[in-house]
Amino acid sequence: MPGCLHMPLHALRRVLTATSAAVGALALGLTTTPAQAATPLNYAALGDSYSAASGVLPVDVTSPLCLRSTANYAHVIAARTTARLRDVTCGAARTKDFTEAQCPGVAPQTDAVTADTDLVTLTIGGNDNGTFVHAVTACGTAGILSGGRGSPCKDRYGSSFDDEIDAHTCPALTSALRGVRAKGPRASVTVLGYPWITPPTSDPSCFVRLPVATGDVPYLHALQAHLNAVVRRAAEETGATYVDFAEASAGHDACRPVGTRWTEPLLFGQNVVPVHPNALGERRMAERTLDVLGLG
Repeated sequence: MPGCLHMPLHALRRVLTATSAAVGALALGLTTTPAQAATPLNYAALGDSYSAASGVLPVDVTSPLCLRSTANYAHVIAARTTARLRDVTCGAARTKDFTEAQCPGVAPQTDAVTADTDLVTLTIGGNDNGTFVHAVTACGTAGILSGGRGSPCKDRYGSSFDDEIDAHTCPALTSALRGVRAKGPRASVTVLGYPWITPPTSDPSCFVRLPVATGDVPYLHALQAHLNAVVRRAAEETGATYVDFAEASAGHDACRPVGTRWTEPLLFGQNVVPVHPNALGERRMAERTLDVLGLG
């Protein structure tokens, strides 16, 4: 069933706007009181390594196990909105880690969401069932062994990755987002999709950096599109806002040159963690989110 409606965006904008000065009519003329300072948003950032910006410098030393960067999209959003940020994003997070401790010293992520939270952002779902890791690793290995020819990954795995998304990731996403809503009933919950990893069709010049066979490049692209569609559906069913990167990140996949790509390739990239957004990608994810929300 559909979840509760999120806080209207006009109300969210109002939180960021300075309250109007009181105007009093005095006997000797009109005076106004100074405008009050804007009330900062209480902002909780949740999510996986795409939210944490794993591999991007500088590293957040307060949570080394999470490979979190202080240049992740949450920090960009917080800086541009002067929000009070509580960032609990963590590399390798799955939907279950919203309600369970991910590892010793890393509390359930929804602990960061309270009744006073105004804004929640998150990217989640790609690690459930090992979707990204298994698919990219399997297709990369198959691509190397085939010399980049054919579609060995698709031939071997067929619809198995998609089936896992429908059977397990989809309900887990919906449950996780309902949990966020329960912890922060007045918060505007915003779910970001995943920017493109591969181009829609094969780029032979990219094989050395992203060793996926010619026929498996569109296979991985379609798999990511399916995951994003499921993330969107879960957001809509729980009253959250979905930020779509299908168009915005087109032409910025891992096969593009430095300065254009938002996501790093599997090999010879600039990040310690491959196949993840770089600093440019995190900034663009933040900017797109601010635009969708009408903030910043």
